[in-house]
Amino acid sequence: MFTNREEAGDLLALKLLDYEGKDCIVLAIPRGGVVVARRVAERLKVPLDLIIPRKIGAPQNPEFALGAVTLDGTVVMNPSVNPLGISPDYIQREVKRQKEEIKRRMKEYRGDKPLPSVSAKIVILVDDGIATGSTVLAAIATLEKQRAKKIILAVPVAPPDTVKRLRRKVDQLICLETPEPFYAVGQFYQDFTQTTDEEVIEILKQAQQEM
Repeated sequence: MFTNREEAGDLLALKLLDYEGKDCIVLAIPRGGVVVARRVAERLKVPLDLIIPRKIGAPQNPEFALGAVTLDGTVVMNPSVNPLGISPDYIQREVKRQKEEIKRRMKEYRGDKPLPSVSAKIVILVDDGIATGSTVLAAIATLEKQRAKKIILAVPVAPPDTVKRLRRKVDQLICLETPEPFYAVGQFYQDFTQTTDEEVIEILKQAQQEM
């Protein structure tokens, strides 16, 4: 059980000290992941930025992930989902809609600043926890496409089966807790107050001033 996202970030940073001052970048998945990632980036003295994967929700049940998409159009479908009965047109429309939402959020959070290059860099991908891993898989696929030198996935908590599946997709996976049963990320935090857009903007602004 973590007190809050700040404590989780501090504990995660202690597992990543080998990367202190190295040519790497911490990429946070907003919103809650930004709070965790800030503590990691500060401790390692490396830049902090964002990557925003978005869930492709099922018809009639948007919380159920058919897959996920990222800003550059990378789409990763959930292999455990049977797409029968879901039209390709629906998936195309949903991908387009989620890409527009990613663009909107990127502009809101980052303004017009160009995205950082991850080519030949060590990337530490951080979230406040993982449930199914659908969105994280899309983020990983994007980083591979952009030729990141090494991809490290670092999260405070995730279920054991998800960790096992994701470990095969990255160069290194750090997960502090892998509890069972696992119902939701929030059950492992005393304070899991929703992170606001304003907090994300402020954290990024401070991180850029410090670098």
